[in-house]
Amino acid sequence: IDGRVILVTGAAGSIGSALARTLAKLNPAKLILMDFNEYGLYQIGRDIAANTPFPITHILGSVTDGALVRRILCDNRVDTVYHCAAFKHVSMVEANCVEGARNNVLGTWTVVEAAYDCGVTNFILISSDKAVRPASVMGATKRWSEFIVRHYGTRSDNHGIERNFA
Repeated sequence: IDGRVILVTGAAGSIGSALARTLAKLNPAKLILMDFNEYGLYQIGRDIAANTPFPITHILGSVTDGALVRRILCDNRVDTVYHCAAFKHVSMVEANCVEGARNNVLGTWTVVEAAYDCGVTNFILISSDKAVRPASVMGATKRWSEFIVRHYGTRSDNHGIERNFA
């Protein structure tokens, strides 16, 4: 983390904000916080910025916006992505299956593909135990996300590109 440019997607969520706080203590060169929750993004950015000497960038937007994600990654020469953006509440995703799949599966695909194309070195999917043997739509979307990230990791390996996509 020290001296690297880090992007956290879903930075305003419970997992993303906790991770962002932890990463901020490890002295990145720059911390980019992305979420579509305006107030949450403002809060986590303000909390972290009060105690850090490095730049923090707030990106208000969706992980399903490919042009935005690609611009963030390429323009900032991001080294590491922590992909936390996902709908995680089973009952909400069960009641909103299409949106859950769009955000969790297509959002992951959008971010990991852009990361691969923009030369990001490390991509870490923050997933959950619900994906191991999914019994719900939410769990299935998380499992598909894991398959997508694994595919790009294997693709890097097969092309001799030194990257860590996990």
